[in-house]
Amino acid sequence: MEQLLELYNTMGISPAVYNYGEEALARLQDRFAVIDQIAEHNQAKVISAMQKNRVSAACFAATTGYGYDDVGRDNLERVYADVFHTEAALVRPQITCGTHALTVALSANLLPGDELLSPVGLPYDTLQEVIGIRPSPCSLAEYGVAYRQVDLLADGTFDYDGIRAAINEKTKLVTIQRSKGYATRPTFSVKQIGELIAFCKSIKPDVIVMVDNCYGEFVETIEPSDVGADMVVGSLIKNPGGGLAPIGGYICGTKQCVDRCAYRLSAPGLGQEVGANLGLMTSLYQGFFLAPTVVAGAEKGAIFAANLYEPLGFRCVPNATESRHDIIQAVELGSEEGMIAFCKGIQAAAPVDSFATPLPWDMPGYNDKVIMAAGAFVQGSSIELSADGPIRPPYAVYFQGGLTWCHAKLGILMSLQKMVDAGLVKL
Repeated sequence: MEQLLELYNTMGISPAVYNYGEEALARLQDRFAVIDQIAEHNQAKVISAMQKNRVSAACFAATTGYGYDDVGRDNLERVYADVFHTEAALVRPQITCGTHALTVALSANLLPGDELLSPVGLPYDTLQEVIGIRPSPCSLAEYGVAYRQVDLLADGTFDYDGIRAAINEKTKLVTIQRSKGYATRPTFSVKQIGELIAFCKSIKPDVIVMVDNCYGEFVETIEPSDVGADMVVGSLIKNPGGGLAPIGGYICGTKQCVDRCAYRLSAPGLGQEVGANLGLMTSLYQGFFLAPTVVAGAEKGAIFAANLYEPLGFRCVPNATESRHDIIQAVELGSEEGMIAFCKGIQAAAPVDSFATPLPWDMPGYNDKVIMAAGAFVQGSSIELSADGPIRPPYAVYFQGGLTWCHAKLGILMSLQKMVDAGLVKL
């Protein structure tokens, strides 16, 4: 322990900050044990799916060009479908990010004259241009898809009366964002999402429900596809990639929906038949294998962050004791200076680019300046230790990731140290 303290001290963490963290950890052991149990369940689920689909070394072979008869690619999609309990899956490195996966799912299943409904308020910043809430070339609005939203109630729950009134004969697809995005509302549990899906389908049984599952995979033992979602969509450089996937996204759901997504991603008539794996199969399989334990470590880091910052007077969402349904921890720091100091700490704890200084900048897809701290092996990988947020009230920073719990712990301690050094916190 003495040697660890000395090592941390050389990295810039004072004994006062370290001891404050240890006091918080002493209160968290029971919660961490529950997280480990969930990880064990999800690990078994992934291994079972891999065994069922007879994953072998042959699945790791690289393909190029058209990628016809790509055994590893096709089998990985069967593994995903089994883990998410869906009819089909599309898991491709050609999907560049979560926003791209969501765009494919929406544009494949909405036609001119259809209406898209968000019953959970305003979608995440980058999706606003996809929909056309903020005008953009090639948005859904340009192609004649209408949009309607129902805001959450003041307490963060669903406005069921408003949703009932909003669903009409043109409502083709309902989109539910599981995680909070750049908002300080609660993340929805799978149970809550299931209740909302059942409500929407009771009004219009044939409506398609898509869940933006980013940051939520493997936090619970079930997924939105287990409670009625027609599509669950996410990024491989978040939870399911386990930190090893260098790119990619997934769409799991009904065969009809996924088939349309495949035609939109490649071309009508080609669908899932094309798309070379480019030698990435080992990383995609192994990352998915590691994902349950990586997610568990990231969730511990989020809980640790709330239990350090909330007693110091900062509002945390979720708070220090609430149940968790994604890996994101929002901390309202109250000022741009606080956000910069926090992000400097996360960057300083990184194994890559630890010497860089994060500063707010104009980022594509966002209305406000955004600050991002991420010293990642994979650029933009938010399952790795990272923190970011738009420079706007309430000046909340969104912390997530950490490929190991130990790294997540170091990052949070370093963030607090930078806050102390800047005179923004007193222990």
